[in-house]
Amino acid sequence: MSVTTEDLKTEERSSHESQRREGLNSMQLVSFQLAKEEYGIEITRVQEIILMGEITRVPQTPIYIKGLINLRNTVIPIVDLRLRFGLQEQESTDETRIMVMNVGGKTVGIIVDAVSEVLRISKDQISSPPPTVAGLGREYLTGLVKLDKRLLILLDIDKILGKSEVEQIEARIG
Repeated sequence: MSVTTEDLKTEERSSHESQRREGLNSMQLVSFQLAKEEYGIEITRVQEIILMGEITRVPQTPIYIKGLINLRNTVIPIVDLRLRFGLQEQESTDETRIMVMNVGGKTVGIIVDAVSEVLRISKDQISSPPPTVAGLGREYLTGLVKLDKRLLILLDIDKILGKSEVEQIEARIG
């Protein structure tokens, strides 16, 4: 049996079409650690991940606003996600990172305990948080992803730091 050029083109189109469909049904996440839990945020929201550096404190800001950093001549407010979630503050380690992202059209840095990996998941793997997950914090979740023996908590960064909240932070830091 011989394979013609037309057969190869048809197979290539089919392969591209299945990759496109797979891309529509999948998403990439950055997973990170916070207080021994694993969280994820869509990679499209993350501009870069940087080492923890010197942060300049700003008076009269909410407790979870650690201060400001100068990143390549851009002043960025830094949020400690542990404190935002009402968790105990922790000294930074060699693993501590700042995830620089866009929130409400503004650039903000989020302190996390460690960045784990970038992974691709199928949207079918995402399930809603169970009804037993109630109270403070549920509004920050977009879903849960079961990965082998791990559970990844997906966060909605826009709800963790709303646009008005980011604007208030910027107004205070001038």
